[in-house]
Amino acid sequence: MKILVTGASGFIGRFIVEEAMKRGLEVWAGVRGSSSRSFPDNSRMRFIELPFEDRPRLREVMKEHVEQHGKWDYIVHNAGVTKCINVDEFDRVNFMNTESFVETLIEIDAAPTKFVLMSSLSARPEPDTEYGKSKRKAERLLEETVNFPYIILRPTGVYGPRERDYLMMLKSVNAGWNFTAGFFPQRLTFIFVKDLVKAVFLALESEMVRKIYCVADGEVYSDREYAETVRRALGKKRVIRIRVPLPVLKTVCMISDFIGKMTGKPATLNRDKYRILKQRDWTCDIQPIVSDLGFRADYGLSRGMAESIEWYRENGWLKDNYTKKNR
Repeated sequence: MKILVTGASGFIGRFIVEEAMKRGLEVWAGVRGSSSRSFPDNSRMRFIELPFEDRPRLREVMKEHVEQHGKWDYIVHNAGVTKCINVDEFDRVNFMNTESFVETLIEIDAAPTKFVLMSSLSARPEPDTEYGKSKRKAERLLEETVNFPYIILRPTGVYGPRERDYLMMLKSVNAGWNFTAGFFPQRLTFIFVKDLVKAVFLALESEMVRKIYCVADGEVYSDREYAETVRRALGKKRVIRIRVPLPVLKTVCMISDFIGKMTGKPATLNRDKYRILKQRDWTCDIQPIVSDLGFRADYGLSRGMAESIEWYRENGWLKDNYTKKNR
């Protein structure tokens, strides 16, 4: 069985690739020319550069691949952007590239047995972020494509080893500060990256097609509960908690966004991210994926954070500034 994972060198993509390798699949990693090709047991992997933005070249590359190796049985389309300098890039990468990819698969008669699109909870009905809108457009593309065997996964906040955005919060709490957005509590949901990968393979191996599933660990956390879980996992005795008014946060995000444009580096805090941070309710219904695919998360937030923090410390991403007596 052959599997293609696009966005293979990214945070989630690497975990999908590693699980596919464990399962003995013939793994093809879809990467950019500049992407890292450093994977465990690299010799067993195959790489393919897919020029999504050059439609004629994409068709040529994929047609040549199918002629030489046959079509992929499974495809996990994980490539995309979550932050960018220009908001137009969300639409170009998350929607237009998906459109080119899917239409080319159909044109060359290479549609897989199952195509999993990695979407986002931000794509739920009436998304209010540019990121969410671009993901929803990609979802609609599949919904409108006749006889195409897709499953769409909408993960909530994905965290785990090698993830960088949540790492910012961990570093802040590790330094003794917890900054929370707004004065009204948030209702949050999370999914540990290994559980998301579990959902991916349940989707690939199931008989279900043309479905959309939200993916979370099944629990709902307040922003205070989330912060307390992080504090305990870090071994901090006390943390100063500061609620940042949304107008102040908006100003910070706008300044950060401006700096990002000036430096040419996408900022983690930006205008689009502000719309996510101000949202008070990030809950979702996972009963469909539980009923249809038998999904059960192995990691609650406490276990997942503990494993993530251990990895960050072991790999030098998070400074170990607490003593053994705090453990």
